[in-house]
Amino acid sequence: MLRFVQMHGHDHHGHSQDHGHAHKHKHGAGGHGHGGHSHGPLTFDRAFAIGITLNILFVIAEFGTGFVAHSVALMADAGHNLSDVLGLSVAWAGATLAKALPSKRFTYGLKASTILAALLNALLLLMAMGAIVFEAVMRIGQPSAVKGAVVVVVAAIGILVNAATAWLFARGQKSDINLRGAYLHMAADATVSAGVMLAGVAIWWSGAGWIDPVVSIVVAVIIFWQTWGLLRETIEMSLNAVPRAIDYDEVKAALTALPGVSAMHDLHIWPMSTTETVLTAHLVVRTDPGATLLADAATMLHQRFAIGHATIQIERDGSCGTDC
Repeated sequence: MLRFVQMHGHDHHGHSQDHGHAHKHKHGAGGHGHGGHSHGPLTFDRAFAIGITLNILFVIAEFGTGFVAHSVALMADAGHNLSDVLGLSVAWAGATLAKALPSKRFTYGLKASTILAALLNALLLLMAMGAIVFEAVMRIGQPSAVKGAVVVVVAAIGILVNAATAWLFARGQKSDINLRGAYLHMAADATVSAGVMLAGVAIWWSGAGWIDPVVSIVVAVIIFWQTWGLLRETIEMSLNAVPRAIDYDEVKAALTALPGVSAMHDLHIWPMSTTETVLTAHLVVRTDPGATLLADAATMLHQRFAIGHATIQIERDGSCGTDC
């Protein structure tokens, strides 16, 4: 839908020159298409609620059991599962906030709050993992007696909880990047819980208490690696960097290749939220671009690069004289 078209301006020689400024939003049936991704339908509210409840209950049970059984690995995994609660909450909040209408104060709505929440989650998780590693290192020299059987049972329950939560989002993860993130996170956590369970089996059979803190450090390192990537990406998004999934040069080449376009400048691409991307650009044309250029550009950006919010200004090339 063409929101606004304006013809105005002057060329560098002071002569009258036409400019077209058009704000394009790609619309789909029944609503807006934002960044090529659709937010989870209302039916996934129940999935979020069930997943968060299951993980909260499991975090409490796992941390308490780990404390009683002197298992740092269980407490570390509980910290990781707490990040699942935060991650699911952020995804749910993002889907909810994305429905909020823009205001005069927040003209994009509150979509960018998902970026801030992800950044906060990454920082909190890094601090929690640092504390767990410190405790584990202290216990390597003086390992406590660990009840291996208890570790095995609790970790096995963790596999079931994480796998069940991932299953809740299996249907939606193919069409929604928010749900895909939740799905992959929970599936990965089921694998981590399997590692903790194997450590419990090793302790059960060998009685070696040092296995538990070593496994907890390994788990913490894995989580740190994942979280560090999240932290870097959220910082980039907070600084309005081009989303990693989009190649700036490819977008520039695709816009320049549009029929009638001779050059372009002032190309800017930045994230509106964790799922939506905004683009602005000036396209220079030598001849009348026709009525379909803006629509063609918006369609191409949406289909090839999942950019659903594009503001494109058309400028006449002043060097082409009276032929324009």
